[in-house]
Amino acid sequence: MTWQIDSAHSEVNFTVRHMMISKVRGQFEKFSGDILFDEENPTNTTVDIQIDLASINTKEDQRDNHLRSADFFDVENHPVMTFKSKRVEQISENKGQLIGDLTIRGVTKEVALDVEYAGQAQSPWGTTSAGFSATGKINRKDWGLTWNQTLETGGVLVGEDIHIAIELELVKQAEPVAA
Repeated sequence: MTWQIDSAHSEVNFTVRHMMISKVRGQFEKFSGDILFDEENPTNTTVDIQIDLASINTKEDQRDNHLRSADFFDVENHPVMTFKSKRVEQISENKGQLIGDLTIRGVTKEVALDVEYAGQAQSPWGTTSAGFSATGKINRKDWGLTWNQTLETGGVLVGEDIHIAIELELVKQAEPVAA
């Protein structure tokens, strides 16, 4: 069954260490994709997501512009980050791992996201929605995002580990009517 991302109720967020003493949080405000969620057999679910890298928002324009530059995402040459699932491993009734290929700046690496299924609900407008939370951690250097600056205290300006937190609300699409 095809499900559409409800962008008004979905988020793609990340957290990274700043100067080794605090965390910066950000999000990508524009993303889209195709999700074929198999309610009867979740291991048959497929996910294909595109994230508009220019839509990054860390609540600091100067930092966002630097992240869009060739030092990081190089948005001019690589405007999208993609995730394409390879398999789903079901752990329990409402938990699993979504394993797939994450492509950033033309570099593709396999990642695993821990996913929790929150269930389904009927909206007042007659549509069916499903909720999912996904978390994971990647090392930005694995995708060639190596820019950094050494601090006088011996640490670095930007941490290597990126913590990912995704909240998705999906809306079930009507089955096409056979001719």
